[in-house]
Amino acid sequence: RDNRYFQAKYQGIPLEGYTRMFEKMVDHPNIEVRLNTEFDKSMLDEYDHCFFSGAIDEFFDYKFGQLPYRSLRFDFLTFNRPYFQSNSVVNYPNNYDFTRIGEYKYFLDTQSQNTVVSYEYPEAFVLGKNERYYPIINEENKRLYEKYLEKAKTNKKVTFLGRLGDYKYYDMDQAVARALELAKTFCGTNTN
Repeated sequence: RDNRYFQAKYQGIPLEGYTRMFEKMVDHPNIEVRLNTEFDKSMLDEYDHCFFSGAIDEFFDYKFGQLPYRSLRFDFLTFNRPYFQSNSVVNYPNNYDFTRIGEYKYFLDTQSQNTVVSYEYPEAFVLGKNERYYPIINEENKRLYEKYLEKAKTNKKVTFLGRLGDYKYYDMDQAVARALELAKTFCGTNTN
């Protein structure tokens, strides 16, 4: 019985939550947010540089084949009671079709008479059916990713990042650290 979400020594989330963190990040006169806009490579001509966090294999039209991922299906249920379980996340590694139940109101100590939980079910990623969540890292897939990485090095206008661009599992703190390191590299300034 470990009530921590991860095994890291120090754990936490932004004090006001991730939504507020991202709102603050994009609240800058040099940042334009476009919603409901599909990425198209012709957009690259509009900018000096692109930071692409989408799937690297999709960017290159699956030239070397599709990188495999695991996906998830979420079933959300609402209960007419203040809490459903005793922690934000309870893992179910055996004997169930689902792998964990999340109750997000714990993260920011949200108080309400009802609660919403999600049951997570593992699925294979199927292009056009569901989302990519976890890269499947093995020797064969690493070699396939390396082909895309070599191809990416020929395009100096694009930097790939994130779980899909780097074909690597990132926790949120690692994803933020990676973005800050890239900012230092491109801006040449202190991002602390």
